[in-house]
Amino acid sequence: MVIDSHQHFWDPARADYPWMDAPELTPIRRAFGPADLAPLLKANGIDASIVVQCRSALEETWEFLRIAHATPSVIGVVGWADLTDGTLGDTLDRLCASPGGDKLVGIRHQVHDEADPDWLLREDVQRGLAVVFARDLTYDLLVRTRELPAAIAIAQAFPQARFVLDHAAKPPIADGGSAEWSDRIAALAACDNVWCKISGLATEAKWDDWDVERLSPFVEYAAKCFGEDRLIFGSDWPVCLLAGSYGEIKDALEACLAKLGAGVREKAFGVNAKAAYRLAVG
Repeated sequence: MVIDSHQHFWDPARADYPWMDAPELTPIRRAFGPADLAPLLKANGIDASIVVQCRSALEETWEFLRIAHATPSVIGVVGWADLTDGTLGDTLDRLCASPGGDKLVGIRHQVHDEADPDWLLREDVQRGLAVVFARDLTYDLLVRTRELPAAIAIAQAFPQARFVLDHAAKPPIADGGSAEWSDRIAALAACDNVWCKISGLATEAKWDDWDVERLSPFVEYAAKCFGEDRLIFGSDWPVCLLAGSYGEIKDALEACLAKLGAGVREKAFGVNAKAAYRLAVG
């Protein structure tokens, strides 16, 4: 099974997405749903996808579970829930027991938008993470270079838990990379309970001036750090449309991975996502 481990659905006419207010995001400030994604999956040989949180609202998680229940190709939901809420356990239990709840595979928060770079290390956040992990859910790390030290510390604090790093922590590709990102990625990869999504890379480059050769060094470095068993493909559709079509993004990442060997490519396009999210699929 070929899996796109990172895609989104949203409708700005029905909900507020604060991060979408920037003028340069106008091209994607419209509704995107399962009917828009389905032909893209088919055209690009993708069998299934995981829909990922877009806003800090429990209503969205409920909606994604309803969509997953009605959409066979959506095999997983990484939703949002308030980690600092003392009733988080009850909330997660209700979500898991609802239609589509069996497809709840993880929780995510937009950590890189928090003012505090050490937000993950707050006591109330750590209590919430313990509740998440007690239900065998994965936690997606949405961080940039600034928050990587906290991500490293939290992965070390929960060695039996499963973490997935989104977008390889958004390396500064447009600026040619940075030693700080490289050093911190290597330190995070030393935690063997963390997987790394090769996703969202084209949008970290110059949107109108990128190619496989510009992305390859970052994919190769992530592969060197995490190894072939902990790299995961994700399209980051429809955010990726800012830089290229679904097909262009998928083909570019596939070309980057193919340089590392057929086995790396095969695992990144399905096998590793199953392990990271404990997906009950064939």
